[in-house]
Amino acid sequence: MNFGWTLVIQAGVTAAAVLSVVAVFWFAVVKPHLDRKVEEIIKASREIEPAVKRGVRQGVEETLRELPESTAKESTRQFLRFGSNLFENGLSSFLGDVPGQGRKPPG
Repeated sequence: MNFGWTLVIQAGVTAAAVLSVVAVFWFAVVKPHLDRKVEEIIKASREIEPAVKRGVRQGVEETLRELPESTAKESTRQFLRFGSNLFENGLSSFLGDVPGQGRKPPG
């Protein structure tokens, strides 16, 4: 019986030692490293949106500067005409006739 308890105690002490070494390594090395990486990712993500907005704005401004004025006016007119038709047709598909609404039920 004495030998059995010695094995149980030895297994418990070994498990406690391994867990304590792993816990110290986690809290002293891994967790601070992960925290730094997460902060870098958060900082980079906060910088992305303004950079994209600036890039899009700059690209649109450069494109409009390169277009001749008559082209911009004509394409704007076409776009407005197309956009209004699309808007009206889109709303009528949501608010207009439902297919089969005018049909009489069989009977």
